[in-house]
Amino acid sequence: MTAVVRPHPVPPRRRVPGRRVPVALLVPAGLGLLFLVLPLVGLLARAPWGSLPQRLAAPGVLTALRLSLVTATVATLLCVVLGVPVAWLLARVEFPGRRLVRALVTVPLVLPPVVGGVALLLVFGRRGLLGGWLDATFGITLPFTTAGVVLAEAFVAMPFLVIAVEGALRGADVRYEEAAATLGAGRWTTFTHVTLPLVAPGVAAGAVLCWARALGEFGATITFAGNFPGRTQTMPLAVYLALETDLEAAIVLSLVLLVVSVAILAGLRDRWTAAP
Repeated sequence: MTAVVRPHPVPPRRRVPGRRVPVALLVPAGLGLLFLVLPLVGLLARAPWGSLPQRLAAPGVLTALRLSLVTATVATLLCVVLGVPVAWLLARVEFPGRRLVRALVTVPLVLPPVVGGVALLLVFGRRGLLGGWLDATFGITLPFTTAGVVLAEAFVAMPFLVIAVEGALRGADVRYEEAAATLGAGRWTTFTHVTLPLVAPGVAAGAVLCWARALGEFGATITFAGNFPGRTQTMPLAVYLALETDLEAAIVLSLVLLVVSVAILAGLRDRWTAAP
């Protein structure tokens, strides 16, 4: 009997310690890092650390922060309810025009937020495609209200959730769903008891990114909902207003948003970045 000789697997190449980096790459890489880091350093250097607690406790800051947290959370819940089915449709169902639908879903990622606010006004404004009917039939007015803030934030943030959940669905093993169907589980039961638990980490990561994007939304919010303290003035809008009158207050508000952003990225480092 002839023995079968199996080739040994080739071990992956490891990085060689002390390997010299080409200067042609090192210089622009260093300049790129400085370009990204120096603005953050400048923000930290100019922060009024001595009066920081008093400024954070100011009524206007607390109101804007509370409104931002509430609207971003509600917008994220809306994105989860609407975005997860969209992601499932794009990942699991073959239909004509799927690429076009995927492109339309991701348009808010590249669309200027101000343009998104104008588009929302043309649809949900009092003279918009749906806004006039909502106002005349139900007495619902969305522009320049807190609900309008939620709508604007959900519009710009939902693509983050859809992309994350669709990627998780494509990476999930469909054999579990097929096994559940073989055992007699219906489509809804399979989706709720098999598919969702499989992609739960992806849904959670997408929801956190969606929440962070909603928290930092500015252009669509100020265009569609305005900048009214206590009603539509979120943290980014408060920063914009404070820049005209009180630079230190704007820096304090910016610090709050910076801390939230860094905390989110640190919590999602294993999912958002592939490097160890």
